[in-house]
Amino acid sequence: MPRSMWKGAISFGLVHIPVDMYPAVDNKGLDLTMLDRRDFSPVGFKRYNKGNGKEVSWDDIVKGYEYTSGEYVVLSDEDLRRANPEATQTIDILAFVDAEDVSLLYFEQPYYLAPGKGGDKVYALLRETLRKAGKIGIARVVIRVKQHLAALVCVGDTIVMNTLRYADEIRDAGDLKIPEADDKKAQITDKELKMAMALVQGMAEDWDPEQYHDTYREDVLALIEKKVKAHQTKTITMPEPGETKRETGKVIDLVSLLQASLGKKPSKAADDDDDDDDPPPKKRRPSRDDEDEEEAPPPRARKTAAHGTDRVAASGAAPKRKTATKAAAKPAAKKTAAKSTGAPSTAPARRRKAA
Repeated sequence: MPRSMWKGAISFGLVHIPVDMYPAVDNKGLDLTMLDRRDFSPVGFKRYNKGNGKEVSWDDIVKGYEYTSGEYVVLSDEDLRRANPEATQTIDILAFVDAEDVSLLYFEQPYYLAPGKGGDKVYALLRETLRKAGKIGIARVVIRVKQHLAALVCVGDTIVMNTLRYADEIRDAGDLKIPEADDKKAQITDKELKMAMALVQGMAEDWDPEQYHDTYREDVLALIEKKVKAHQTKTITMPEPGETKRETGKVIDLVSLLQASLGKKPSKAADDDDDDDDPPPKKRRPSRDDEDEEEAPPPRARKTAAHGTDRVAASGAAPKRKTATKAAAKPAAKKTAAKSTGAPSTAPARRRKAA
């Protein structure tokens, strides 16, 4: 069982609920040690006396408040407790409010509250009252040397105390360049809004916190394991010369991005995809101009020569040599006659293509 970090009581009206406080979060950050790059030895920090430069042990350290330059008032833990014993031992509920009225900006750090000795019944009474009323308790509590504003929230069967930031700790967003609803540069079309809504609805799902985890931390640990196996523990990786940072602030085609996010393609590409799904078009019968211009296999010397050429092209088979030899004479004679007589049917066509 974890060790409690604070013991006291919840107080509202004349009700007094003994509770123990436990941390509700366990930070999983990467614990990186600073090293001297010359020999990769760990860099340490010493607590030293700035007057004589000697190291000071924890047992010899006390807290002090600098009331004037270079002068301090020493404050022990007992001094801090005696300043206001009730404040340091009580979570004092000031009011009950609707949870949706408290902006997420104010929530800071969660703590579990468990009933202390003999406090099970009154603890359960407060929990069920919060649950049925749909309210959260706004309270004051002193943790270490700071008084916090806090919210008591019913989460399942546990009362969670979440410390809140004070209003003067929240920075004003008025100095930021936030687009207003009537800003022409940020006008949104009905089509864009409809596509964005479709994207949100397509990605909507029930909240399941277990499916999310720190993938970046896992990737870094995998890289560490890879460097250990490759015996590259002392290798300092530097950026490659050709690497460039990701560009930001570029003008983007919002519709195209939304279409791509929805699994669609821009209109032109979508048309091309539709064409690819259609059966291949039937080949048209080649004209005499096409026969003159293209270096296609010569047609058979009969009325259905064009159809025969289509069948050959579709099947991919080469025409028989005898038939090609016999049929070659007739187109050649036509070309000779056209040159000598200046036939108008072919010359204009060639001039058009050349233009």
